[in-house]
Amino acid sequence: MAKQNVAEQFVDILVRAGVRRLYGVVGDSLNPVVDAIRRTREIDWIQVRHEEVAAFAAGAEAQITGGLAACAGSCGPGNLHLINGLYDAHRSMAPVLALASQIPSSEIGLGYFQETHPDQLFRECSHYSELISNPKQMPRLLHTAIQHAVGQGGVSVVSLPGDIASQPAPEKAVETALVTTRPTVRPGDAEIDALVRMIDEAERVTLFCGSGTAGAHAEVMQFAERIKSPVGHALRGKEWIQYDNPYDVGMSGLLGYGAAYEATHECDLLILLGTDFPYNAFLPDDVKIVQVDVRPERLGRRSRLDLAVWGDVRETLRCAIPRVRAKTDRRFLDKMLKKHADALEGVVKAYTRKVEKHVPIHPEYVASVIDELADDDAVFTVDTGMCNVWAARYLTPNGRRRIIGSFSHGSMANALPQAIGAQFTDRGRQVVSLSGDGGFSMLMGDFLTLVQYDLPVKVIVFNNSALGMVELEMLVAGLPSYGTTNKNPDFAAIARAAGAYGVRVEKPKQLGGALKDAFKHKGPALVDVVTDPNALSIPPKISADMVTGFALSASKIVLDGGVGRMLQMARSNLRNVPRL
Repeated sequence: MAKQNVAEQFVDILVRAGVRRLYGVVGDSLNPVVDAIRRTREIDWIQVRHEEVAAFAAGAEAQITGGLAACAGSCGPGNLHLINGLYDAHRSMAPVLALASQIPSSEIGLGYFQETHPDQLFRECSHYSELISNPKQMPRLLHTAIQHAVGQGGVSVVSLPGDIASQPAPEKAVETALVTTRPTVRPGDAEIDALVRMIDEAERVTLFCGSGTAGAHAEVMQFAERIKSPVGHALRGKEWIQYDNPYDVGMSGLLGYGAAYEATHECDLLILLGTDFPYNAFLPDDVKIVQVDVRPERLGRRSRLDLAVWGDVRETLRCAIPRVRAKTDRRFLDKMLKKHADALEGVVKAYTRKVEKHVPIHPEYVASVIDELADDDAVFTVDTGMCNVWAARYLTPNGRRRIIGSFSHGSMANALPQAIGAQFTDRGRQVVSLSGDGGFSMLMGDFLTLVQYDLPVKVIVFNNSALGMVELEMLVAGLPSYGTTNKNPDFAAIARAAGAYGVRVEKPKQLGGALKDAFKHKGPALVDVVTDPNALSIPPKISADMVTGFALSASKIVLDGGVGRMLQMARSNLRNVPRL
């Protein structure tokens, strides 16, 4: 039996760690690893057109499966292209192993062709970033990198010179047991007792939930019922907490809706569950606040805390529910539920008035039709910008659907690459990319990846020929929009030229049929929908004190606009609420 080289050993360890795909673009320094993959049945090389897409795809795969995913870039410019997608994966706590291949080891530090120092460059977007400079470092260094990515939730980067990858692997390498799942973390009894005391003493408690409530839906509902608490959520908490939730009061932040803002400000105890909600301007500063999070570095970095609880949400609530005294007074909860329904009643008409005649098409209407026609277990990937607004307000979670976006990093062009990674995990599951025209055109080349692998991703382009969110940011800052207009082609024609299904929709009456046909199509499909660039209306009173990004901080006002089926959910939650 031939002796393994370092590249073959590297690939074997990835396979043992559960990695089934390595996304990337081939290059000379990567050749030994790619060749090892070619000869290994348990793992596939996924050829993308841009390394940024490789990192986004790996991050999405990790978020869908919960396991380790991997990507790779060749030396210098190749692995530098990974950095944006790796930032997103890291900030999304997606366990990703990135292979950054390096120039020949004897040339490092001598200004060689394409020389960079990836072990240094990736440190800010990873838990671990190290260079293999000697074959004897394998496999321990790779094991360590995997443990960091899985154990801490995020990115690890291994830099590997091509010449080292081709050398013989060390004799009698120890096969260390690999950790591929994370444990649960239970808070100490002192913290649980303090939490219970604060809840028992409070009259009005509100829960505000983030992505850390994944897997804890039942516990959050039981807890809310026991303490008669309204439940709001951040955007990343939407898919985990909004469905089957009779205590739902919507979402806070600029993209928010309903009574979440009021519920967090009118309570006397706010409990933040698994959320790193970044816009502290939307959080109160005059109520008691408890934060529960499995990541201790996140405790208290957004707001002043009266109690910090280090633990995952499910285990914390399991400990607290039997100890906390059941409340019987529903007045605060019912008041917030009614405010929530009233708030949604006031904005729902924004996308229903003459919508079937409005040209260009209301993007709100497009999102609502997608929500109605998509599968009950669909995966939605969502571009940053206005598509975030439509996802927040129109995609209805049900416990089986997934909604993935660049919600923490806020990168453009994430939806199509993330759809690639999501679709590779299950070709039979519907994956829908909600792409803005700006984001889609930025990494449009990887639409060819869908065609090459016959991935049945459905790309819906919200084509308003503008960078809509940037225009909005300029508007609220008192600036005229500039540099935000796109001169777009017929994206459907481009899809057809690439060998995929493509259709362009310019009138509302064409939309339903076009989406149904695209969803039925067995391969990749693109629907280019010409939408109204002036779809959003801004509240008439806006403070001049604004911050960049998505927050209208000092004004604490949310955008006006429709809310899709959430109004029906709010109405159903009001059935047992007495007239207030």
